[in-house]
Amino acid sequence: MLFAAGFGTRMGALTADRPKPLVPVAGRPLIDHALDLAHDAAAAPIVANIHYRAAMMRAHLAPFGVRISHESPDILETGGGLRAALPLLGADPVLTLNTDAIWSGPNPLHLLQKQWDPARMDALLICVPGARVAGREGPGDFGMDAEGRLHRGGDLVYGGAQMLVTRDLAEIDRPAFSLNLLWDRMLARGRLFGHVYPGAWCDVGTPAGIQLAENLLEHGNV
Repeated sequence: MLFAAGFGTRMGALTADRPKPLVPVAGRPLIDHALDLAHDAAAAPIVANIHYRAAMMRAHLAPFGVRISHESPDILETGGGLRAALPLLGADPVLTLNTDAIWSGPNPLHLLQKQWDPARMDALLICVPGARVAGREGPGDFGMDAEGRLHRGGDLVYGGAQMLVTRDLAEIDRPAFSLNLLWDRMLARGRLFGHVYPGAWCDVGTPAGIQLAENLLEHGNV
């Protein structure tokens, strides 16, 4: 599942005439970098949710055979968007990937596939130590215990790549909601896990993030 429905308001004028996933980084649209990771991990089917400038997104993704979950009339956020896309995705577990980040290092989806343990986990999140993060200000999202269980607060930044089971989505009684609501349920059960990414990562949420991401791709570190 590629999350590609947002408005990209922090990009300012760059998203006045295009959706954020089509903003170029190193000469290619952001979403193409995410598609490279999905294809390399042999993820199938690939689904993208769209909303803002939906026709442009459809046209761009058509040659790649990506299934489309069009959120209309309202955007559904990450949790609602994933739930709406479930008929297109197939059985659990599901990989999800944000399309507004650049990675330098191993494919995070490969790491998720390798580390996934359904006996212990309802979700496994790729997390990046703050020292290897670019384009992101503020505190981290999570800390991790010796067994890999996550807790709120700490230096680890969620990188926007995860593997998870989706059964709890049916129990959330609102159309639009963040995946944080799902994670809170998993946290309470002790089944939200993380894997520390060994490379570097850049959040491309603002125009300044584009140069940071291009520097990361060229040099391999933040």
